[in-house]
Amino acid sequence: MAEVESFTLDHNKVIAPYVRVIATEVGAKGDEITNFDLRFAQPNQAEIPTAAIHTLEHLLADLLRDRLSGIIDISPFGCRTGFHLIVWGNPSAEEVAKALKETLEQVVNEIQWADVQGTDAKSCGNYKDHSLFSAKEWAKLVLDQGISLSAFERDVV
Repeated sequence: MAEVESFTLDHNKVIAPYVRVIATEVGAKGDEITNFDLRFAQPNQAEIPTAAIHTLEHLLADLLRDRLSGIIDISPFGCRTGFHLIVWGNPSAEEVAKALKETLEQVVNEIQWADVQGTDAKSCGNYKDHSLFSAKEWAKLVLDQGISLSAFERDVV
């Protein structure tokens, strides 16, 4: 059985919020994909409520693409402490952190409910479970704490 990198990370030692590279993989034809850990909440101490993380997922899927090219997917961790971001190529954690910071600033300062894509029964499998208010509160909390480039010490962008 293959060892999953995320399960080897000591979640008791990390200091959220941060952005870190989980892994970069090269495909058979030389194409690269990079998986990032976008950690918003301190593991085993806090978790993002389901409605907030769901709305943040929809907002990041839309708005982060305006600032960062090559996004394949952004999806929440099952533990609800952050997100996987999978991209083509190998951007730096700093590039991702700066794009994330700008996106969260937009969420806090500009986004209204009408701006959130995928919030009806046709476009979302659980459309009733959203909270823009809570998403904005979590975005503000991450911005207030600062996004670090290190999982183990504060090196804020």
